[in-house]
Amino acid sequence: MKRVAILGMGLIGGSVGIDLKKRGFASEIIGVGRSQANIDRALELGLADKMLSKEEAVKNADVIILAVPVNILIEELKYVLDTMRPDAVVTDMGSTKSKMVDAVKSHPLRKRYVASHPMAGTEFSGPNAAFSGLFDGKVAIICDKKNSDEDAVELIEEMYRVLGMKLLYMDAVAHDLHAAYVSHVSHITSFVLGATVLEKEKSEKAILTMAGGGFESTVRLAKSSPEMWSQIFEQNGQNIVEVLDTYIDKITTFRDKIKEGDYEYLKQFMGAANDIKRILK
Repeated sequence: MKRVAILGMGLIGGSVGIDLKKRGFASEIIGVGRSQANIDRALELGLADKMLSKEEAVKNADVIILAVPVNILIEELKYVLDTMRPDAVVTDMGSTKSKMVDAVKSHPLRKRYVASHPMAGTEFSGPNAAFSGLFDGKVAIICDKKNSDEDAVELIEEMYRVLGMKLLYMDAVAHDLHAAYVSHVSHITSFVLGATVLEKEKSEKAILTMAGGGFESTVRLAKSSPEMWSQIFEQNGQNIVEVLDTYIDKITTFRDKIKEGDYEYLKQFMGAANDIKRILK
């Protein structure tokens, strides 16, 4: 079993800590928090065995996991690579990858870094949001596998299997584009729909009273952290704009066909979209 240090004890880091200890991967979970309130709460909830300073945690760990906001991930990764033991392994759980791998490509310990992204989460954040089983059945993406030491990759693969995740491999550039399609634009859609309905609801109070399960499931992501997601949009802006251009084109076509009364076209359009059921079983 490994001593695991987790930088960031919110939803992702806290949930990782719970299951890596409970499922026998970690002999000890060492947490690092950004505020005293988060440190105290993580200990109270049992998300970590102990909370240490960043330097102490990194130097004493076999595996270091970065579960911090994306706007500080690069600097935290550089710090960890400069501080950790040469035989330790570090991975991150950020939603974007290209800038991460570029930033450390020349570091002497680059091969001890495994770029990864567990595709799991909820609309909630902070230590109170962490729970066992968050990652079960979800997909973990490992990026640029060839640029990491074989034993480092194998250790992170084992970690994700212990968390109950399926593994997928791709390069960092492809990851960021695919993430824009399946995750980032979904959140944008939810934020925009939420803002649209709230604006209209100011004058028509019945709207939210009428809202049913369809609206609730579609707008659920709008409850996500604006601070976190604005950082993700900044990191992956070029890909997101590309995807939004395609999305806006589809929305515009849908609107125009309704104005034209071409409901046969819309029926075929929706029928084609139904094919998503084949992928998302």
